[in-house]
Amino acid sequence: MSESRPDLRPVLRIDFPPADRLGRGKILLLELIRETGSISAAGRAMDMSYRRAWLLVDALNRMFSEPSVESQRGGKQGGGALVTPFGEELIRRYREMEEKARFAIGEDLAWLESVRSSDTPASDTAEAVSQKA
Repeated sequence: MSESRPDLRPVLRIDFPPADRLGRGKILLLELIRETGSISAAGRAMDMSYRRAWLLVDALNRMFSEPSVESQRGGKQGGGALVTPFGEELIRRYREMEEKARFAIGEDLAWLESVRSSDTPASDTAEAVSQKA
């Protein structure tokens, strides 16, 4: 029985020296905050603690001249979080950069896929990579 392996895909990460990074995790967190209206719910959806999610949002808000997320205090629903117009633009542009990268190296990805070993099942490959990291 052969296992279907996921397609190869580039992962875009932008380093902001000396220590900040923008990548798919922070963008996914923003998308989930937009969807749920809550930092804690977005964190739960990503299987992370509220503290970790809050620290990532804080890092995003410090990385740029405008905030990506604003907290909403109190009210009938007990508050929440809102992705700002800047945060929406950040999501949009990041997703566009991902698509441009996929397109730009599409032929190379196809070549890599064509020479990819079929000896190692997908689950073993992921495990072997995580052990080396």
